[in-house]
Amino acid sequence: MQPSRSRRPGERRHQLAAVAAELFRARGYHGVGINDIAAAAGITGPALYRHFADKQAVLSYVLLSSVRDMEAETTAALSTLGSPSGEQVDELLSRIASASVERRDVAALWRWEGRHLSPEDQREIGKRSGTILAAWAKVLLEVRPGLTAADAELLCWAALSVFGSVSVHRTAVAKRRFVPLLVELAKRVLHADLPQETGTGPAPAETGIGSPSRREQLLSAAAELFRSRGFHAVSMEDIGAAAGIAGPSVYRHFPSKASLIYAIGRRAADRLALDVERVLRTSSDEAEALGRLVESYVHVLTGSVELVVSFSIDGVNLAEADRAELVRIQRDYVAQWVNLLMAAHPGLNAREARITVHAALTIANDLARTRRVNARPNLPRELVILLKAVLDLHR
Repeated sequence: MQPSRSRRPGERRHQLAAVAAELFRARGYHGVGINDIAAAAGITGPALYRHFADKQAVLSYVLLSSVRDMEAETTAALSTLGSPSGEQVDELLSRIASASVERRDVAALWRWEGRHLSPEDQREIGKRSGTILAAWAKVLLEVRPGLTAADAELLCWAALSVFGSVSVHRTAVAKRRFVPLLVELAKRVLHADLPQETGTGPAPAETGIGSPSRREQLLSAAAELFRSRGFHAVSMEDIGAAAGIAGPSVYRHFPSKASLIYAIGRRAADRLALDVERVLRTSSDEAEALGRLVESYVHVLTGSVELVVSFSIDGVNLAEADRAELVRIQRDYVAQWVNLLMAAHPGLNAREARITVHAALTIANDLARTRRVNARPNLPRELVILLKAVLDLHR
């Protein structure tokens, strides 16, 4: 223990934060306590409190450090730019890609656990992230002066999602190949041509006869509440009230919140699986099939909240069999995309194809949940264009 006492406080905080990051990633924020972090670091709980006030402070340190690192990489790259050239932009993208590959677990924490930060820290990270995106967008506008500022920001958000996609899967290739692959995918996004026409306005209200069953009302209410507040901030009583159903009556249909989110996730997965079967039966080749799956995925993602909500099962106390089933379905769905992509582009190996598919899906998932861009009237069509660009389906 003597060597650890000789470390400066900042170094010790950094070490403890790294240990905590691994635990948060493996178990979720709610599955880790201060004593767990202390034990993994080989110290006592009281000793850890000398460095951090509480578990939330540890998470804040991890995530703010990551954003500051990205700020530093962006500043270092941009400081070398005069009039941006393609080669210089490649340098910026390479720096961010390299940092993403080296710290992919931290990126995963921001994606799934950032909601547990204090409002002040969320605002701080949002402000710093916005500054980074603004710097990227400024460079992109110099390279592509025909873009609007809003379109440049959208493309930069999408490129950031390419780098962040490394956090949603464990597939790896050698860094000397991983970084250039991510750079190439980001460049495809940044060079995508977005549609110029505006949206056609809100879809007409659905009409029909009758009313949804109690079960359907509960599923709809739960999905909306989970999306707007997060799973852990919603009670069964909240769900019942939103559906106009007395609290105890909710349990006649669903025994727990976990059973509700499982039903929501399973329904979204079934919608996608049915579309896979339809597309495979009616497409003339693999490239056409993959393009139609892109359109199907964007339609399901933007047409209801079910698929967005199903992303939040991490940290939910699902029955092991239910969790395993949802993970299996998700993997089978991604595998369909990977197989089609490899057939459409024989030069890709399985790992590179999987990384590419996850990058495409992550763009859609992120932008559909990003308030700064998800109100764009033409977002569904833009997402289709961006995903097809990443998958190189425009030849």
